[in-house]
Amino acid sequence: MALDLQPLNLPGIDNRRPTVIAGPCSAETEAQVMTTATALHEAGYKIFRAGIWKPRTKPGGFEGNGITALPWLRRVHEELDMLTATEVATADHVRAALDYGVDILWIGARTAVDPFAVQSVADALRGEDIPVLVKNPVNPEIDLWQGALERVNLAGIKRLGAIHRGFSYYERNIYRNLPMWHIPVELKKREPGLPVFCDPSHIGGKRDLIAPLCQHAMDLGMDGLIVESHCDPDSAWSDAAQQVTPATLKSIVDQLDIVNLSDLG
Repeated sequence: MALDLQPLNLPGIDNRRPTVIAGPCSAETEAQVMTTATALHEAGYKIFRAGIWKPRTKPGGFEGNGITALPWLRRVHEELDMLTATEVATADHVRAALDYGVDILWIGARTAVDPFAVQSVADALRGEDIPVLVKNPVNPEIDLWQGALERVNLAGIKRLGAIHRGFSYYERNIYRNLPMWHIPVELKKREPGLPVFCDPSHIGGKRDLIAPLCQHAMDLGMDGLIVESHCDPDSAWSDAAQQVTPATLKSIVDQLDIVNLSDLG
């Protein structure tokens, strides 16, 4: 089925590509959230992301502050006039995020791999008008990714986008997750009206890979970037190695060579 889409209507940098969604992997403390958001706002960014619920591979790690952190996102929205974004994995997550006025939701890679979980989230979104982004599932199966998008779309969400965050791979590689660029390119061919964002933080896993991954995404005509940015990356409670400061992010984005979409054919 073809997706029934409406524009996301998300702000870009100076009203041009790419739209950038930036913020820390996790909302650790209110001070960390506000310090990072303020620096990103001063750098010109308009959409702040932070993980509220963090799915971890093994128990015992920091799994997010949950509902406790949602008022911090609301403060970012109210005091800095930034849109806010977070990941949801359950119907309860959806309801809590909506109750606190989160502006953009995304479905993570671990959730996107499970049609039952995606359907539960989609059902909770029914009747809402909110931008929803769907990350590729952890395994490289485009039909599963497309199916997750269709489930959300069938629930009435028309402001829909995809996030390419790479794919799990058993053998050691320079990337945390293999880019397999041909998969998001094929998705864009199947759904030409679907905005596709690149998540260089989760593809690379290391901050020195973020700039070249961002540029490659722009070379392929992707619509936006979702990048992990922290006021003190080395002290981050999760995924410290792949986060950059707001100043570094601004330098990366400012140096991107943005291709003209009309030249891509």
